[in-house]
Amino acid sequence: MLELLICSLVTILPDYLYRRYAQGKRFGKEITFFSVWYELRWGITACLMLTVSLITMIFYFHPATSSATLYFRTVPILPEGSGRVAEVKIGFSAPVKKGDVLFTLDSSKQQAAVETAKRKVAEVDAAMQTAQADVVKAEAQLGEAKANHQQAKDELEVKTELQRRNPGIVPQRDIDKLQVLVDQRQSGIDAATAAKQSASLQVSVLLPAQKASAEAALDQAQVELDKTFVRAGVDGRVEQFLVRPGDVVNQLMRPAGVLVPEGAGRKALQAGFGQIEAQVMKEGMIAEATCISKPWVIIPMVITTVQDYIAAGQFRSGEQLIDPQNVVRPGTILVFLEPLYKGGLDGVTPGSSCIVNAYTSNHEEISAKDTPTSRKIALHVVDAVGLVHALLLRIQALLLPIQTLVLSGGH
Repeated sequence: MLELLICSLVTILPDYLYRRYAQGKRFGKEITFFSVWYELRWGITACLMLTVSLITMIFYFHPATSSATLYFRTVPILPEGSGRVAEVKIGFSAPVKKGDVLFTLDSSKQQAAVETAKRKVAEVDAAMQTAQADVVKAEAQLGEAKANHQQAKDELEVKTELQRRNPGIVPQRDIDKLQVLVDQRQSGIDAATAAKQSASLQVSVLLPAQKASAEAALDQAQVELDKTFVRAGVDGRVEQFLVRPGDVVNQLMRPAGVLVPEGAGRKALQAGFGQIEAQVMKEGMIAEATCISKPWVIIPMVITTVQDYIAAGQFRSGEQLIDPQNVVRPGTILVFLEPLYKGGLDGVTPGSSCIVNAYTSNHEEISAKDTPTSRKIALHVVDAVGLVHALLLRIQALLLPIQTLVLSGGH
């Protein structure tokens, strides 16, 4: 309507003034309700053509959309396993910090596993002390075996020397017995040495390995016990937290609630523009938005990201071929917008629906020396008609509460 009124000022109005004052025709006489088309046909035709051209130019170079929302990601509150709720630490809705305990699960099984692992570590420590005593015992036995061997060896040497000096004074049988005794005592030394090495290996290798395994089992049991304490992964706010003691929660079907991260939905606005504007939408374009949750306010924005893919074209491979005819609604070009000024989205509720206008700027091309004059004029017209779209957005922002509360029965 606004475009039609503007176009009529430069088409129908001059046509009427020409016929009224140049041709002397009067409204109600020569120009009647039935003869308006014939008398003002040039002005009406030019007005309609100009209006269509103006609307096309405005909506193409300065696209608008009402499909804009402050989307935000929520974090489901889930334990790493499954179990029955033992204690709830927070209420239905509450702010939380990272690491705060939200609720606990029944941990009797995990506590028993931790206690068993602790006892196993204590058992290995006791075995370590016993093994150290065995090392001392083996050292004493080795010393005793060496002393006995030395004694038998000395006695053998004495009798062998006597036999050498006075043959026949010592029976050969006694010397043979002493030799056997020396060999026996040497075997005792070897056995005591082996026993000492075995006890030392128990202390230095086997028992430390067993203790490390027991401590690892204790750490694992402690980790399983810690999993029964469900904590907040990020700073944020817990909403609709209805879990109560006795409820069963698991990762597949029964989450405990929803955690909204701090700052979620307060940094960027996502808007979907028509596919025909794919060549127009560029990063760095200036835009404006007005949101239902913050009426009568125009928020300056800037486009930071233009998604290269249209979501409607996504498919998952399966057992059936894709038929493009089944895509009923064409997808949109998704763009991300951020406030041009700090705090621009303050007061806008995350998830709020918004209306967004984006504006094409050709200032750099117009300022370029090699741009032809005709193109400069055309680009000036393109940039100038953005004012009409900006005015339309402000009219929409003004009427939005009335439309929502009165005309649509939103109350």
